[in-house]
Amino acid sequence: MSAGEIAARTDAYFNRTRDIVARFGDAVVTYAIFLRRPVVCAPAIMVEWLNAVGKARGQDFTIELPHKEGEWVGAGEPLAYVTGSFVALSDLETLALQKIGAACVAAHNAFQMAAALPKSAFLAMEARHCAGAEMQEIMAYACAVGSRAAQAEGAKGFIGNANDWTAHYFGAPKGYGTMPHALIGYAGSTLRAAEMFVETFPEEPLTVLVDYFGHEITDALEVCRHFPEMAGAGKLSVRLDTHGGRYLQGLGPQESYAVLERNAPGALRRYRSQRELGYLIGTGVSAAAIWKMREVLNEAGFPAVRIVASSGFGVEKCSVMADAKAPIDVVGTGSFIPESWSETYATADIVAYDGVPRVKIGREFLLRHDKS
Repeated sequence: MSAGEIAARTDAYFNRTRDIVARFGDAVVTYAIFLRRPVVCAPAIMVEWLNAVGKARGQDFTIELPHKEGEWVGAGEPLAYVTGSFVALSDLETLALQKIGAACVAAHNAFQMAAALPKSAFLAMEARHCAGAEMQEIMAYACAVGSRAAQAEGAKGFIGNANDWTAHYFGAPKGYGTMPHALIGYAGSTLRAAEMFVETFPEEPLTVLVDYFGHEITDALEVCRHFPEMAGAGKLSVRLDTHGGRYLQGLGPQESYAVLERNAPGALRRYRSQRELGYLIGTGVSAAAIWKMREVLNEAGFPAVRIVASSGFGVEKCSVMADAKAPIDVVGTGSFIPESWSETYATADIVAYDGVPRVKIGREFLLRHDKS
């Protein structure tokens, strides 16, 4: 990024600060960067950018990370201390904060989701919800950090994502995915779309969307019966993405209750908010819908066919699915992207000038307390 681009994208008062300090004499300063809520540490993109800018400016910034990547960080705890020339650092604050705040919150969300459903794999589908390439990269990186933290605790976590560009963050060679609803509309039937995919990519496993026509159960069984070898070998999955305005085929309120009573009665026998109740027995991709599909597939002789669930799988929905022991093999989600953007605002304060500790009143908690 050129000096002109940095100047154009940063806040004007930081540019003016740089000019003033250059006129009256430089100082060595230390910035403390923090968030006001608990997060998972995901600093790498910011650190890489700061180091690149420092190199371009002939400056050597010292960046100290009190927490390792993937560690839990409490509200107000410094994520990084950045030390260097005030002239060289003063106009970098705006852009540096952009690269760490949302990343740490998204990493926290991804960790919570994967930890809530440790036996389910996850596929990151954030790209379509991002405001451009820079956000897309930050969100993919953050998701991978949160996933690795959950994997360290025994969860399957995120096994990949839906595009090639950021697949490397997940250790994957490419993005994963088979078909959108548009292909089914083009094919004219769910089965024909599956046939087209298999004819074009005969070596690839198949995940088929089954909600396009509102016939999730009959379309899923039709595809399974057409591809019995793939179904038996575990190379066939059905993806549930039922619209939130309708129930999965064959379900309604009473049958949804009955499905959960058969499979996870404890999930219904404690207080639930309206939203939680909806995740259990409501419209769309509910726990009841997932259990119903599992029952149908097993009864038809297709126990190896996997279930992929998508549509609104954030932290809360994953927790409810865990309570219902929903038999989800893979969750497709971009809902680790922070829902409340104001929670992602990172802040930086200078805590030392030429080695002398100094910070504005109220931010004394940022001062370093060196152990001696």
